[in-house]
Amino acid sequence: MRLLLIALLLSALSTPALATEGMIRLPSQHSVSITADRLVNLLESKGMTVFSRIDHAAGAQKVGLDLRPTTLVIFGNPKVGSPLMQCRQTTAIDLPQKALIWQDEQGKVWFSYNDPTYLKDRHQIKGCDKVLEKITGALNTFALGATTK
Repeated sequence: MRLLLIALLLSALSTPALATEGMIRLPSQHSVSITADRLVNLLESKGMTVFSRIDHAAGAQKVGLDLRPTTLVIFGNPKVGSPLMQCRQTTAIDLPQKALIWQDEQGKVWFSYNDPTYLKDRHQIKGCDKVLEKITGALNTFALGATTK
């Protein structure tokens, strides 16, 4: 039993995408700015709407505070989000989708987004597995496209 637990722990630590508390986190091979640029370009090329790009570090600087590079990109597509809201209207509070691109204390850049499974659990969504699978696939594609070379 102990060996199984150690094997599971080592497997989780070697996985590039980490999921904690409803959030998926992937390391980026680029700076925060370049990762955000790549994401926005990819989203727009796929017909997604980019509603906003928020530079939290710039906002902090305006009030005299320091914050490592931290950018939030808010995006969506009614063709994907609306069916999820039809399944459970309360998901609207978590839509449109968001990607947080940030630099940690060691200078490593991360790409984080809400795990669709978390949304399913949070909103007790039933009968919409195909919609959730589509969203999961799209988010994974966007994350990998923005973070890898």
